[in-house]
Amino acid sequence: MHSPEIRARARSLYLAGATVSEVARAVSLPYATVRYWCKDRPEPKQEATALRCFRCRPDIGYPTEPAEYAYLLGLYLGDGHLVTSARVPVLRIYCSDAWPNLIDLCENAMRAVLANSVQRVQKQGCVGVQSYGTHWPCLLPQHGPGKKHERPIILAGWQWEILTAQAGDFLRGLFHSDGCRVSNRVTVRGKAYVYPRYMFVNESADIMGLCQWALDLLGIAWKMNRPNSLSVARREAVTALDRHVGPKS
Repeated sequence: MHSPEIRARARSLYLAGATVSEVARAVSLPYATVRYWCKDRPEPKQEATALRCFRCRPDIGYPTEPAEYAYLLGLYLGDGHLVTSARVPVLRIYCSDAWPNLIDLCENAMRAVLANSVQRVQKQGCVGVQSYGTHWPCLLPQHGPGKKHERPIILAGWQWEILTAQAGDFLRGLFHSDGCRVSNRVTVRGKAYVYPRYMFVNESADIMGLCQWALDLLGIAWKMNRPNSLSVARREAVTALDRHVGPKS
């Protein structure tokens, strides 16, 4: 006897657009069981993402939660992957087990932007937060084959408009994915000093450029300490970035 929760999860995945095979793999149950649960559904598969996609709704035209969109875009550019080869696109963002609050924030952002259903798939050392939805590609046009640092990452005009108004939330997504806030230790004339410092590491020159642009927009000083690594270390700059990002948790 399977619990009502797992049955509800299976039906939710199916109604969101996943195939019976995909649902069976996601819940680790036989194909026949999932098919039995889903074949006599009382209503057709939801077209919820079409109703919530602000790019396909001329009466909306702008995200209802622009801060959440900017944050989600930052997470996606860092640790995300949008699979479009499946029958229904699936957005996956991988979050370390070490930051449980980050996992919650990622799920909340997906739900605020588009998703009706979000799943968490445990991997070794991380959780894959994922959502099936036909209209994810509309909202994340940076998707494409191959690794992000091996192809151009160019924002659309409407994305620039959102991020200009929500630069802090975009930076929060970038630093929550590929960044960190650390205690930097230095010794000067035999005396040890400890001060907070932000680091952002990304192999994509385009994504690094977006991080630099957002920091410049907010007047936050930064330096490149390596070709793929950005540092925010001045006291006033760290204080300013704390207002938008803060430590992971």
